[in-house]
Amino acid sequence: MDPARRAAAEAILGLSEKLGALQFDEFKLTSGATSGYYFDGRLATLDPEGAYTVAKAMLPLVVEAKADAVAGPAVAGVPVVTAIGVVSFLEGTPVPGLIVRNEAKAHGTGKRIEGTLEPGARVVVVDDTCSTGGSLLQAAEAVEEAGGTVVRVLCILDRRMGGGDEIRRRGYDFTALLEASDEGVIRPAE
Repeated sequence: MDPARRAAAEAILGLSEKLGALQFDEFKLTSGATSGYYFDGRLATLDPEGAYTVAKAMLPLVVEAKADAVAGPAVAGVPVVTAIGVVSFLEGTPVPGLIVRNEAKAHGTGKRIEGTLEPGARVVVVDDTCSTGGSLLQAAEAVEEAGGTVVRVLCILDRRMGGGDEIRRRGYDFTALLEASDEGVIRPAE
């Protein structure tokens, strides 16, 4: 990890602890597994400093991938997408955002993806955490079904529960800012 991204990851970790986004106890995860810690990235990304710090850490990876858009699954991916979009505009490299629903709306236009996705657009998929990779993979599949090309997958915390490996196995470039050790210690990703 480059020094600027490592410094941002350490700042995100410290801020997450301060905001209560990172808690240690026994928790049941969406996947059904249990964990000795819980990371609620929304508490970090809905905080102004946290949103800015996450976006500053991820934006160089988005730009490096030559992305035309950034997509994230509803709900936790929404503030990440928004923060990246705002910071990208402020830095003169505007990248629009897309929100991926779990399923298409049953009313209106029936969209599964909110925002403008041009055919063939290069898209980076983002989320707050990766456990089994389910939310990130579903978002990637939705983008591809709608005609986009997923060029990178990013998250704040890789819980290292197989999701990152599965994302890579499916051919995606996967990067996390933070990762959990086998002992549940959260640290900047290697």
